[in-house]
Amino acid sequence: MTPDAPASPPLLAARGLRFLRNEEPVFGPLDFEVHGGEALLVLGGNGAGKTTLLRVLAGLLALSEGEVLLDGETPTRDRLALAVAYLGHHLAHKGELTALENLAFAVGLGGQRPRSSLTQALASVGLAGYEDTPARKLSAGQKKRLSLARLLLVPARLWLLDEPYANLDLDGITLVNRMIRKHVGEGGAALITTHGAYAAPPVRTRTLSMNGEASRYG
Repeated sequence: MTPDAPASPPLLAARGLRFLRNEEPVFGPLDFEVHGGEALLVLGGNGAGKTTLLRVLAGLLALSEGEVLLDGETPTRDRLALAVAYLGHHLAHKGELTALENLAFAVGLGGQRPRSSLTQALASVGLAGYEDTPARKLSAGQKKRLSLARLLLVPARLWLLDEPYANLDLDGITLVNRMIRKHVGEGGAALITTHGAYAAPPVRTRTLSMNGEASRYG
């Protein structure tokens, strides 16, 4: 065993993962894993299946072949809902609810980290003063920041982040990297899809190409 080899099962492992749509392959087979304390960059161009992969891992789509394991076990739907936080292209805010009400709704479904605060989460992502603003009145970048505030609140160990830098300025990109670094530093893990336009977050990182090639650390 090499000195840096984790002794525990990976937080997430996928074995022979394939997804078919109308009998046509979207991706796979894929084999990869990610441990607590690291990130996995999922690389591929438009149409490579990156978003579909994250939706499968989040339990939003049924896989066609293979298996997904959390901590070495097949997860139930309830466990998956608590262990995984998914940030997709559609941010799932309720437009008529305020920023604060949207966060309250999120923690009502997914639980809340100990000693976390809804108002502090908004302040941490640059939305202090927007607590009572309906989500529909926020800009695209502010809506993305509201989704990032949700990540700060829910206790999920695994973050599935689909193009998390989209619609963010340089300060927002720095914010995402800072959040990932803190989450990973506390033993969490993150899967991050990217076209490769942005630098990888400053954490221990594996890479996965949607053609099935995985590297241990990038």
